[in-house]
Amino acid sequence: MSDFYDVAIVGGGPAGLTAGIYGARAGKRVLLFEREAIGGQISRASLVENYPGIKEISGVDYSAALFEQAEGLGVTFAFESVTAISGSVGNFTVTSDCGEYRAKTVILAVGAAARKLGVEREEELTGRGVSYCAVCDGAFFRGKTVAVVGGGNSALDDALYLSAMAEKVYLIHRRDAFRAESAMVDKIKAEPKIVVKTPRVVSALLGDGQLSGLSLRDPVTGAEETLSVDGLFVAIGHSPAAGAFASLVGLDDAGYIDAKEDCKTNVPGIFTAGDCRVKNVRQLTTACGDGAVAALAASELC
Repeated sequence: MSDFYDVAIVGGGPAGLTAGIYGARAGKRVLLFEREAIGGQISRASLVENYPGIKEISGVDYSAALFEQAEGLGVTFAFESVTAISGSVGNFTVTSDCGEYRAKTVILAVGAAARKLGVEREEELTGRGVSYCAVCDGAFFRGKTVAVVGGGNSALDDALYLSAMAEKVYLIHRRDAFRAESAMVDKIKAEPKIVVKTPRVVSALLGDGQLSGLSLRDPVTGAEETLSVDGLFVAIGHSPAAGAFASLVGLDDAGYIDAKEDCKTNVPGIFTAGDCRVKNVRQLTTACGDGAVAALAASELC
């Protein structure tokens, strides 16, 4: 069993990294677990324009800056997947796929995972034309035709990002109106490479071992059409990634960790932060705010 830490943080997105920074600045020994890429969802954003004090920055650069700040303050990083948490305040055992660690307090900042379309052959074609990260995979489709599904800020941001490299971008949304900010919608309308398809839903994925097209259905009239595309980027939101901790802390009916603005769960010594928490607004700023609140509360128990 490894060293005893004051605060163990599960998740390396903005909430977790901010918690690490605040915990370290409070003089606590902090261990942060991340099983995938540092930065979480924000690392996939082509451009961040809504963080106070920063006019614009790429999601990758923002994530790297947070990581460097946390590491410079002494946060220890474990790129491992947490499989179980047991014990009580002052003496938790955090089990990962690589070992066991002890901590006085725990912060769950596990974020949310991309929602799937639920269309037949989606799993089969994931990585073979179907993607959930435009920033990660967009470069593979330079000069090609792609489609983005979704109606929120993330979907429109993906469409704009892809339009800089793709020959054509179809933007598909099941409703006539987008949920995204009006400024984003205006940018979409001004980009000649983007072709809007509304109201439409993806009814089938086409291609033999590699995506080659989509079948679309008009949910109002039932009319069908086929698009030839090389790539499909799904941006229809996220689901909380807290299911693995359902037996540990209370969740609401949608699977979000049940905690108020104080970020305290129903288990003393376990806090939560970011998009995995029950809340009305899920933004970069609120994730960072949660991280600060959770870390300061956890530090008071150490």
